[in-house]
Amino acid sequence: MKENRALSGGLCALGCEVLYGLSYLFTKRTADAASALALLGWRFIVALAVMSLCVALGLVRIRLRGRRLWPLLRVALFCPCLYFIGETVGIRETTVTESGVFLACVPALSLLASAVILKKKPTRRQVVGISITFLGVMTTVIAVGISSSLSPMGYAALMLAVAAYALYSVFVDLASDYTGAEITYAMLLSGAAFYGLLALGEAAAHGALTALLTLPVKNGAFRTAVLYQGVGCSVAAFFLSNAAIAKIGVNKTSSFIGVSTIVSILAGALALGEPLHIGQIVGADRGGRIHGEPSVENIKAKKIPCPAERVPTERGIFDVLWGIS
Repeated sequence: MKENRALSGGLCALGCEVLYGLSYLFTKRTADAASALALLGWRFIVALAVMSLCVALGLVRIRLRGRRLWPLLRVALFCPCLYFIGETVGIRETTVTESGVFLACVPALSLLASAVILKKKPTRRQVVGISITFLGVMTTVIAVGISSSLSPMGYAALMLAVAAYALYSVFVDLASDYTGAEITYAMLLSGAAFYGLLALGEAAAHGALTALLTLPVKNGAFRTAVLYQGVGCSVAAFFLSNAAIAKIGVNKTSSFIGVSTIVSILAGALALGEPLHIGQIVGADRGGRIHGEPSVENIKAKKIPCPAERVPTERGIFDVLWGIS
């Protein structure tokens, strides 16, 4: 019984990371079509609609009425809400090298958070496995060259992303009274409300509400990315991630995070014919960011639609989030 639980948990974690890694193929072509907030907003709205339909049809069972919601809200606060803010701002304000270094620390910090909060001592095999993953990412990053942005805002945002994902993993483990479907539904509901409002605020600031609302209809690549991330990453992958943590724990689940990076690299090379350039795909994509977005040293040299066309200048943290020049 224990072996079956470990096997199914491992397969869930593996499937989750493969889905995240393949998202590269679907998000690569959307960088020039919309902002990250537009993609995140639409992604979670579509995901919530699909999940709600499954619940209404009886395909997925959830029972939240009359139960304490704080454990679920605590999970949703750290992921998707805080994690994607940190990741989006961090990647845009720093170089790809720096973001790769920070995001490669997720498994290690998850291991530490589990040991401190859950009092679960990691095994030697888990420590070795996560160390190998970290060293592998670091070696790849160093091999393609080190660059520095010296962006305090970017570093702080990336630290927020790493800490948020580690705490998300811990709080999923603590929410053991809820099923994977119930945790996933709470995450989707929070993500749709949070990023939907941010996307609307961004579009309103640019006078582009109509462009945002019609984007999936007018842009095929964006529509495909939203459908994949909404159903594949937000519903299926979130469910698999939560199920994996419930079955095998935070430590073992975290050791699979490097798989998404490998899948992204192979997907770009085999399906898109791209060189193995880590600058576009370093770090485990939690399904939200647009790969290959410009780093801080070249972002001012290119116009980035958001969805209204804009040229970024020196910005505060809310300007970065909303894309306001």
